[in-house]
Amino acid sequence: MAPTPSPVIKTTNLAKKYIMGTEVINALRSVSIEIQRGEYVAFMGPSGSGKSTLMNLIGCLDTPTEGSYVLNGQDVSRMSDNALAEVRNKEIGFVFQTFNLLPRASSLDNVALPLIYAGYGKRERDERAMTVLESVGLGTRAKHKPNELSGGQRQRVAIARALVNHPSIILADEPTGNLDSKTSYEIMDLFEALYAKGNTIIMVTHEEDIARYAHRIVRLRDGLVESDVVNTDIATHASMSSEQ
Repeated sequence: MAPTPSPVIKTTNLAKKYIMGTEVINALRSVSIEIQRGEYVAFMGPSGSGKSTLMNLIGCLDTPTEGSYVLNGQDVSRMSDNALAEVRNKEIGFVFQTFNLLPRASSLDNVALPLIYAGYGKRERDERAMTVLESVGLGTRAKHKPNELSGGQRQRVAIARALVNHPSIILADEPTGNLDSKTSYEIMDLFEALYAKGNTIIMVTHEEDIARYAHRIVRLRDGLVESDVVNTDIATHASMSSEQ
C-alpha cells in the first residue's frame, strides 16, 4: 500500500490569547484542522470569529499561546522570530487585500522581492519573476509601477510575487476586498487556475460569493470551528457574472 500523504497543514488544539489590560481575549480557543496538499480552502466567519487570527498563525506571522502547528512536516509553533521569517519566505506566498506593493518599484522588482531574501542573484531573480508575471498575464507590464496599473493588475502582481518562490501554500487575505465585482471574479478565476495546477490555496473572506470558489469552507465563530464542509456549490465566473 502507498503511504498516506501527510497534510501540508496540521493544527492541534491551536489557541491564541491576548492580554488587554486586565482583560483576556480568547481570539482562538481550540482549533484542530488538517489541510492536504493541493486543497483550496476558505476561512469564513463574522468579525471577531478568529479567522484572521488563524490566518496569522498559519502564515507564521504570530505564534500560538497553546497547541501545535505543523507546516509541511515542521513544527513551527515555538520557533523564534528569525526562524519563522525563514519559514514564511520559503513556504508561504501572501496575497493581501491592499496588495502591499512597493510604490516606486516596477512590477518585475516587486515580484522578485522574495528572491532577494532567498539569496538569488539578479539575473535568476529577473528570469523567474518574468516567468511568473507572464503566467498571470502581465508580461507586458513588467516595467510598470503600481500607480500605472489597475487594481486588478496590481493584485495580479501581488499573486505573482506570492508564487515566485514556489511556496507550499498561498495565503490570500480578503484578496478581492479592494476590487469591483467584475475584477474580483477575474482574480478568482486566476486562483482557480492556480488550484488546477496543484497549488494549495487558503483564503480568508467574509463574502459568500467569493468563498463559493473554494472547494472546502471552514466557518469559525467565537474562536472555534463551527463547520468544515466540502463545497458542493463551486462558483464559476460565467454563472456568477450572469447573476449580476
